Amino acid sequence: MAKKALITGITGQDGSYLAELLLGKGYEVHGLIRRASTFNTHRIDHLYVDPHKEDAKLFLHYGDLSDGARLVTLIGGIRPDEIYNLAAQSHVRVSFDEPEHTADTTGVGTVRLLEAVRQSGVMPKFYQASTSELFGATPPPQGEDTPMYPRSPYGAAKMYSYWITKNYREAYGMHAVNGILFNHESPRRGETFVTRKITRAVAAIKAGKQDKLYMGNIDAIRDWGYAPEYVEGMWRMLQTDEPEDFVLATGAGYSVRDFLQFAFEAVDLDWQDYVEFDDRYLRPTEVDALIGDPSKATAKLGWEAKVLTPQLARIMVNCDLKQLTVNGRVWVDYPNEDMAATAQYAVRK
Repeated sequence: MAKKALITGITGQDGSYLAELLLGKGYEVHGLIRRASTFNTHRIDHLYVDPHKEDAKLFLHYGDLSDGARLVTLIGGIRPDEIYNLAAQSHVRVSFDEPEHTADTTGVGTVRLLEAVRQSGVMPKFYQASTSELFGATPPPQGEDTPMYPRSPYGAAKMYSYWITKNYREAYGMHAVNGILFNHESPRRGETFVTRKITRAVAAIKAGKQDKLYMGNIDAIRDWGYAPEYVEGMWRMLQTDEPEDFVLATGAGYSVRDFLQFAFEAVDLDWQDYVEFDDRYLRPTEVDALIGDPSKATAKLGWEAKVLTPQLARIMVNCDLKQLTVNGRVWVDYPNEDMAATAQYAVRK
């Protein structure tokens, strides 16, 4: 029989790519979605098949990490072989505005899910989405043994999730792992995250629909990779015989200023002509530099990032341009992201 996987956060960037990956491997995939008055499943709509059909492999269930009883019921009914906990309030800047909500969903939500696993009697392998924000003020390079010093409510909540996952692994013998993923982006990244904010603005400026882009700190250094590659790493972590924590990263650091340059160069523009500063986008406490050391994942999982930041910026700009049609002109016409990854900027009439 096909393996079963339960994904929380399936409607997000990582959840949608992971669902694609697992379906491609023959899994039966179950996703947890929150009830809303409007549809919020656009990232996975292309995967959905009417569950009444015999070939349906994707099933969605209403639930929330704030509802422990519902989680017990779902896990007991689905009996998944693997659980991927990707759900969170994941915007770092927003976590300063909503620290209590962030703590409840991003932190306490993890222990609710782990406890639901324990109470259900089902013993799936468990993946916890950790983050490079755990390291915060600790200088790079950062690896599995680097001391942690989070600098945001989001980072602090994720640190609780990191340690409670290790605790359940050691206390109850769960095959539970932390994937400490450094920044990973794609055309499916949320519009308020800095990379997507930049690439959407570049597309709009090139198309004449926007004049300026307002930014906060552009000197922060990050290790940006390509999300579809990172979900492959998540899956590989749960295929090991013994549970271990792993860092996934490219090992290369670039500043936000660099990302601006790469993105604007993709459409033959100079970023300095369009970018202005706005202190509303500054964090109360900044994280200066995050650059990961993925050597353990390379050695033990055979995982290695191939798409680096310059190419990633082009992928995202090209896909955002594709979505813009102005005066009957399609700015970029690539049938999929893989083609956009290797293509140069082009204009078609």
